[in-house]
Amino acid sequence: MSLIRESGEYVLLMLETLRRPDKWKMFRHQLLIDMRHMGSDSIGLVAFISIFTGAIIALQVSYNLDNPLIPASMVGYMTREMMVLEFAPTIISLILAGKVGSLIASEIGTMRVTEQIDALRVMGINPPNYLILPKMIAAMLYFPVLIVFSILLGLIGGWMAGVFSGLVPSDDFIVGLRSWFNPFSLTYALIKTVVFAVIITSISGYMGYTVKGGSVEVGRNSTKAVVYSSILIIVWDLILTQLLLV
Repeated sequence: MSLIRESGEYVLLMLETLRRPDKWKMFRHQLLIDMRHMGSDSIGLVAFISIFTGAIIALQVSYNLDNPLIPASMVGYMTREMMVLEFAPTIISLILAGKVGSLIASEIGTMRVTEQIDALRVMGINPPNYLILPKMIAAMLYFPVLIVFSILLGLIGGWMAGVFSGLVPSDDFIVGLRSWFNPFSLTYALIKTVVFAVIITSISGYMGYTVKGGSVEVGRNSTKAVVYSSILIIVWDLILTQLLLV
């Protein structure tokens, strides 16, 4: 019954969130702030993880394809496919669920326990629309940029690992990167990213908005936001793969 009740509350909150903003100037201002907090502040973390992930993929592929009948260019090809199809959109989204999701839930949760949300409603402002919608739009706009950035750095990291370790010649790796490329693979990755962005921001916003109690409950709901977002990302990863690729 608790799951059904929370699902109903989530749907009602989203219906209130997705209304047309009353004051576009205020909405644009909040949107720019949220894009900086959720996107720009995550560039360093995304870059670090992407480079090392690409390097690890290239080394593991090289180790498992140690066969003279398999061309070395397959390392570049498989590194590209794994980064584009799965590692960049899914792994980076899971990382962002932990970083961005906890930030959103704690920020809105703190406003709830300090009665700032009640003050917004008294002022005639729709709190979910003002607090959650800009974050959702910001994530949908900025997360795909981060994922493309992650893919590029992952491929560079894979190239560096293959070349400097002596396992894959530079020319062979680049040939593999350019071979059998399907543009829909990138489209698929970006579609997943947008869906994951909605999941992270909406779930985290809901968990923060529905906090009851004090600072302890804010921390507890922030943890729940990360857990629930991560679970839904994995579930929707399977669903989107079945719908778009199979």
